[in-house]
Amino acid sequence: MDYKANLHKMLKPRSVAIIGASRNPGKVGNVILNNYLDGGYDGKLYPVNRNADMVSGLKAYKSVLDIHSSIDLAVIAIPAEFVPAAMEECGKAKVKNIVVVSGGFAEVGATELQDKMVNIANKYKIPTLGPNCLGVMDPRARSDTMFLPTYKLSKPKIGGVSFVSQSGAVGSTVLDMIAKEGFGLSKFISYGNAAHIDEVDIIDYLMHDEETKVIVMYIEGVKHGREFFEIARKATLKKPIVVIKGGQTAAGAQAASSHTASLAGSYESYDAMFRQAGFSIAKDLSELVYLAKIFASEPLPNGKRVAVITNGGGTGVLTTDAISANGLDVAEYSEQTKKELRKCMPSIVNIRNPLDMAGDADSKRYSDAMSAISKDPNIDMLIVITLFQTPGADSSVAAKLISYKSAMDKPMIVISTGSDYTEMHKIMMESTGLPVYDSPNAAARSLAELLKYAQYRNAYSKK
Repeated sequence: MDYKANLHKMLKPRSVAIIGASRNPGKVGNVILNNYLDGGYDGKLYPVNRNADMVSGLKAYKSVLDIHSSIDLAVIAIPAEFVPAAMEECGKAKVKNIVVVSGGFAEVGATELQDKMVNIANKYKIPTLGPNCLGVMDPRARSDTMFLPTYKLSKPKIGGVSFVSQSGAVGSTVLDMIAKEGFGLSKFISYGNAAHIDEVDIIDYLMHDEETKVIVMYIEGVKHGREFFEIARKATLKKPIVVIKGGQTAAGAQAASSHTASLAGSYESYDAMFRQAGFSIAKDLSELVYLAKIFASEPLPNGKRVAVITNGGGTGVLTTDAISANGLDVAEYSEQTKKELRKCMPSIVNIRNPLDMAGDADSKRYSDAMSAISKDPNIDMLIVITLFQTPGADSSVAAKLISYKSAMDKPMIVISTGSDYTEMHKIMMESTGLPVYDSPNAAARSLAELLKYAQYRNAYSKK
């Protein structure tokens, strides 16, 4: 790893200087400082403001050169034309990392100003993220450089997904979605114009990070294609990477150029590179979150045979269609499983896959079906449909599914669609790590990508 890839102190700083910390609640620097204070950060905070003695109850400094203590991270939130001078002071003060949230660089044509920033970062060998970004968030370290008020954004719980986004707006939106879906975040890195630290450095760091189990990325353009491809192939042999590409059309590529100064390039080329590197490619932000969720929670499957348990026949049919459409197989029960199911299911239930247990299925019927099906060697993955609108489906069903999930060594996911009552039980299940999907296609597509990644890992591990 070179000095740019060693980002540990950027994500887990023990001391942070906020250059541009303001007394004005509407200013970016004020929001960043108060996010650290409100988030329970227990390291040292140094507001830097040339025109104030105190900011948010903390002593303020005219410059980082006045702090006279070790600084792991400087967050720069001042107008673009003043950023190079602030970075020079950071270099002289031996600051270990810099995040530049300020915009106004290459994305608006100010390439010389951005080049000056990069030259200073290289001169002092300071890993520098940005400019034009939200920066980083590490829930375990309670470090958060994002300038978004906490009351406007739900923060995910601690977990194993690290989300990397070239766009701050996409980043904040997906973080909100992750929090709603109930799975946990390891790290968030918004890198903007990628002037110094880029996606190669970030993947290099995250592939070695033990707290990161899944890498999720929003990318508009890649600066160093060959290096990116090589590091991506190494990373996907260690952990899954889910990606969505911005700028897939000519109009989108033009928008990306004015957004983060990215050269979006041919989407077909990116798509081919992602596939060769073993990425899972999302079609939209909802799918990005769905794929992240399954990789965060489920073991890799050994095959593509899927069993379906349902309390709604029509949804079972739609799920069967989705399984086949996504290249998976509808499993055939073993004779032993058929015998066990016949003993415990009502006579009106046909013993076949999908298993439609009828609309009055309660927690006992779900338990009996799960007991027989979950241990069938002919089954690689399991989808359980629970429509909470039916008479027998209640909290005891959700509890029973949670119980079985904890003992499962195969992928097991739930489909549950509905309003408030359903949403309450979805939260109940997902809080324990049992993933719930809103539609058959989202569920089947997620399982198909899980299998595709398992096959990729198996193929390359034998080489």
